[in-house]
Amino acid sequence: MKQTAVVQTAVLSLLLIATAGFGYAQHEGDHGGQDKQDRHAQPSGQQHGQPQQHAQQDQQQGRGQQQNTRQAAPVQREQPQRAQQQQHAQPQQRMQQSQQINDWQQHKASNFQSQHQSWTQRGGYRGDRIPDVSFRQHFGGQHSFRVFGLPYMEVGGRSRFQYGGYWFSMMDPYPEYWGANWYRDDDMYVDYNDGGYYLYDRRFPSRPGLAISISF
Repeated sequence: MKQTAVVQTAVLSLLLIATAGFGYAQHEGDHGGQDKQDRHAQPSGQQHGQPQQHAQQDQQQGRGQQQNTRQAAPVQREQPQRAQQQQHAQPQQRMQQSQQINDWQQHKASNFQSQHQSWTQRGGYRGDRIPDVSFRQHFGGQHSFRVFGLPYMEVGGRSRFQYGGYWFSMMDPYPEYWGANWYRDDDMYVDYNDGGYYLYDRRFPSRPGLAISISF
């Protein structure tokens, strides 16, 4: 009987020891598995975060490109408009120049010496006057210009052109010795002599000027 009791006691002790060891191993295994899951989870979170950042950057870049495209669109629309305006202006400008050539050729004197009159002969100058400061800056013998290409019109049978902010009306036909293309080829200037304004051709400095009247 004693031997049987001793054997039972030993078996029971072995069972208790085995049960305790199994519980400890299971407890360690649970914590180890959780650590592995944590270690695997961390890289996964980082990898998903980077594509999100890239996606946000791509969206911002896309919005910036759309804004730039919207801003550039008016400029692209303005360029064809300017080109169309230039295309319409060129034929009109050529027509005006052609009309100007015809008008100049019709206002040529046959004998300027007998056909022209000075302002003294006309009873004095009665048009507008150029202020002294403006006259020194734009007119006189040291400031020449070409008449052709300047704003032009014909009023009351007299040719008018605009220069330096003033309109100049030619009171007499231009001298025959100026030549057929003087308005295009010759350097002209406006000066004040004998109580009035005159138009002079640099090629004929000793010849009398053509009387002109000024208006704003």
